[in-house]
Amino acid sequence: MKVYEFQAKDILRRYGVCVPRGKAISQGHDVPETFQEIGSNRCVIKAQVLAGGRGKGGGIQFANTFAEAQAIAAGMLGTHLVTRQTSQKGIEIKYVLIEEAVSIKKELYLAITIDRSLQTPILIASTEGGMEIEEVAKKLPDKIIKEPIDTFFGVHPFQMRRIASKLGISKISSARFNNLITNIFNAFINNDCSLLEINPLAVTADNELCALDAKMDIDDNALYRHPEFEQISQYQDVSPVEALAKKYKLSYISLDGNIGCLVNGAGLAMATMDIIKLHGGEPANFLDVGGDASLEQVTQAFKIILSDSKVKAILINIFGGIMKCDVIASGIIQAIHEVGIHIPLVVRLEGTNVDIAKKILANSGLSIISAKDMKEAASLAVKASK
Repeated sequence: MKVYEFQAKDILRRYGVCVPRGKAISQGHDVPETFQEIGSNRCVIKAQVLAGGRGKGGGIQFANTFAEAQAIAAGMLGTHLVTRQTSQKGIEIKYVLIEEAVSIKKELYLAITIDRSLQTPILIASTEGGMEIEEVAKKLPDKIIKEPIDTFFGVHPFQMRRIASKLGISKISSARFNNLITNIFNAFINNDCSLLEINPLAVTADNELCALDAKMDIDDNALYRHPEFEQISQYQDVSPVEALAKKYKLSYISLDGNIGCLVNGAGLAMATMDIIKLHGGEPANFLDVGGDASLEQVTQAFKIILSDSKVKAILINIFGGIMKCDVIASGIIQAIHEVGIHIPLVVRLEGTNVDIAKKILANSGLSIISAKDMKEAASLAVKASK
């Protein structure tokens, strides 16, 4: 789960991390009260979208007066922000964050994420704050500082000293830096984050360390441990289809192709998309119903695929282990009876109860194209989509 900047800062504030005074609003008429609450002569208005590159896209602007702040906020809310990380259509700005402008002496980069190869959290820092870390890694790899973190003991003092030295942090700020590292590590672990990024981390004129921007990704699989995030999830910009998939615990991602995919197991789903592309087609989605989906889940998954107007053909690829093929077959038939189908349907089944499933489909009276293996299924689906 990705959270907005203002939500990430609210979490960091609870862990003792310095963040600018500010407030997120969704209505332009809230600007006067917010501007007064901040109590700063100069403020920054920041579009709250889950994409990077906001500054270059016009999503971060400064205001010196209340009138300027109101005009900028009104000009942002309800519009679409286009950045290098969005589509050409952009993302609608539903919230803006108005916060005090901070006097900056130096900008740094600081983040904690998961290193899959080391199987441990890793601290990443750089003197090139304010830049995309991918660009820094490409052009100035020597500027990237990495330190693996002990999950149980946290960042060791010698690691903090080494990082502070490489970042050129003064002795005045070093104690504050050590506290900051400890605090963000606690926030990372306690909130089950997969990423916690502060960019830029500002060294202010009085040597305070302040998080000017914050990005936080929280592991969806750990959300059951965090009932306090229910309110945060209400702000998520989720489409009705994604909300339906989440409700029925289906892994669904919409793509740009025209062949709908219904598969059980993430590995098989990836392989299915690969073989579709190998045969010259384009998958319309990633949809994994899981290894033990119920009849209702299969039915809802089928409905989700059919709700996509781009889909010109459907490929169902199931390997029945725990999942029984006859459950899939029954779900397909039930979904078709409920919502109807007007596009070609290719089905490849293998595994538990496959013979029963094939009889169910054959006796259904529906126009279903059967395939004996993945290669044939992909070929038939690509041809059908065209």
